[in-house]
Amino acid sequence: MADPYIILNELAQELRPMPQGIEWFESLSAEEQSNTLRLLSHFCIQARATAEDGPEGIRRAGLRATHTPAVLITRGRIDQQLGKIASLPPHDERLKSFRLLIAVLAVADRRRRERFCSDGCGHAWHRLAVGTLEASA
Repeated sequence: MADPYIILNELAQELRPMPQGIEWFESLSAEEQSNTLRLLSHFCIQARATAEDGPEGIRRAGLRATHTPAVLITRGRIDQQLGKIASLPPHDERLKSFRLLIAVLAVADRRRRERFCSDGCGHAWHRLAVGTLEASA
């Protein structure tokens, strides 16, 4: 199986198209999907996601404001809400959660790169290139 750390970061950096990411996510078992959502939640926290990233994440993910993950991301402390989103059990909610968490990660990580990593950094995930797509597929 391809390295989920790379796949998730490629999706957040738009180096891998989202339809390919959705196909990959849907090919995972229910347990692997849950683990992937928890990993994404952790990545969002590491990237310093804020409550202000929620509405932009909803927009980028193409979710309606009434979808459960969208409602959760806009209420309460972001770290707690990310955990709740990652724990939603129904399959259709997991897919929406996946799309939303990728979008929130993209927003938070882009801001982090601009503020803290613009002059270079030691984060391996900030040095991914389009060539990694073939290696991880």
